[in-house]
Amino acid sequence: MDRCVVLVDAGYLLGAAASLLAGEPARSRITVDHATLIQGLRERAEAETEQPLLRIYWFDGAPDRVPQPEHRRLRVMPRVTVRLGALTRSDGRWAQKGVDAAMHAELTELARNRACSDIVLVTGDGDLLPGLMSAKEHGVAVHLWAVQAADGDYNQSEDLVAEADERRVLDRTWITRAVRAKELTGICAPAPAPRPEIAAILSAPLPETAAAAAAAAASRAADTRPPERNGTARPPAPTPCPDGERGHQEPPETPAARGVPTPKDLAGLGRGPVGQPAATGGSTPSQSSSASGLAPNATLRWSSDKGWVERGAGTGLGEPPETASLPMLAQLTSAEQRWADREEDITTVGGDPFEVGQVFARRWTERLTDSVHLQHLSTEYPRIPHRIDGELLRYAARFGLLAHKDDQIDEHDRYAIRAGFWREIDSRTAAEHAPAGD
Repeated sequence: MDRCVVLVDAGYLLGAAASLLAGEPARSRITVDHATLIQGLRERAEAETEQPLLRIYWFDGAPDRVPQPEHRRLRVMPRVTVRLGALTRSDGRWAQKGVDAAMHAELTELARNRACSDIVLVTGDGDLLPGLMSAKEHGVAVHLWAVQAADGDYNQSEDLVAEADERRVLDRTWITRAVRAKELTGICAPAPAPRPEIAAILSAPLPETAAAAAAAAASRAADTRPPERNGTARPPAPTPCPDGERGHQEPPETPAARGVPTPKDLAGLGRGPVGQPAATGGSTPSQSSSASGLAPNATLRWSSDKGWVERGAGTGLGEPPETASLPMLAQLTSAEQRWADREEDITTVGGDPFEVGQVFARRWTERLTDSVHLQHLSTEYPRIPHRIDGELLRYAARFGLLAHKDDQIDEHDRYAIRAGFWREIDSRTAAEHAPAGD
């Protein structure tokens, strides 16, 4: 048939673009406008082959073959089909598995079925040489596209170049229409966006740290108490532990030791009306030591931490009734809204952890029928009640944010998800408290 097909090896295209624009092949060093990139590929393919486009096949790797946010955006675009191979880590390097085999199978199948007259290959891998030769034998014209190499030399297999019917180079001017290098603060690392919310949450002590401090205070108090009437010394105070199953644990290093800003360092970064932490363990929160909104005795206590249960003051329950009864997003969402949410997730939400937390909080607050719920939630900062926190993390899992990376769960993503949630709650609460004339 007189039409063209484009097969894109995303690892080659984006890796070579990163080398050209950022000096190294790490895709984390670039940002990609996928809609512009796909449109550019379509227009150029139709112009050079003089045939209408049938389809663009986008081949890429993903951990456990789970689509990442960019894959979700791509696969709902017109005339785009995404094929995923596995992404594995070996000797400190990421490697794609199964992508070349999938491209080879698609290339030969298209040619054998005479589904098109021209095939555009955007790849540099010599493993596709047998498939390219097979396509030519079936009467298909093969166009091989290269990305301009950073050092001016080939970044493609010479055998592949020699066998192709036509070869074109996607130069820097063409690439920069859709791809740009991230700004850097140093030699190798991209510039992180300032996120005071994450720093504020990280600066709160962990539950074990708070427990250790309480134990030390109890021990000091016991040392100063007079002996029993019979002259025997009082037994030492037991060490409190929030998780009876795990027993006593050494307190983790402090935020300052990890290089994380403390509340003192965050002066001036105030959170507004939400930044009023609830009392911990029945104690009264003291005045905040800085404008960050965190009282000195605030603890970082996530309800999803295994075994950690915060006892409500005088209630004997894990959570106060006001927060335990907070409605979940699923309970506030109609079938029509659920469909619209899924559509927005696929087409609009980029998948940044902070953004994901904001989107979830925006939907939850917009659908509340009673603003009192929002006020109850605000008093719990920095803790997110158990049911809401679990639903938030399940939502984040759709974007692959909680997948294992380097055999360990990325805790920074978890902090960013929750920080985005609190930023949105903060803005909504501030809006409710703003004077009518503002």
